[in-house]
Amino acid sequence: MTAPVRAAETPFAVEVEEGRDYWWCACGLSKSQPFCDGSHKTTDITPVKYAATKSRTVFFCGCKVTAKQPLCDGSHNN
Repeated sequence: MTAPVRAAETPFAVEVEEGRDYWWCACGLSKSQPFCDGSHKTTDITPVKYAATKSRTVFFCGCKVTAKQPLCDGSHNN
């Protein structure tokens, strides 16, 4: 399995809209972080869908090693 590339040292704060789907970049190669732009096609890593159940700010993982994909769990601190 291909290891993800660390895209950022901290999470990405994003205002999400209720009822909308977001595709989080799990490989770290996307130029549209934290979202997928198709760059994963050169890897065996696939993006992760996030379905917003309410409008709010969420923190998408930037280090790509979170155990709570696609949201940050503080793993970037380790």
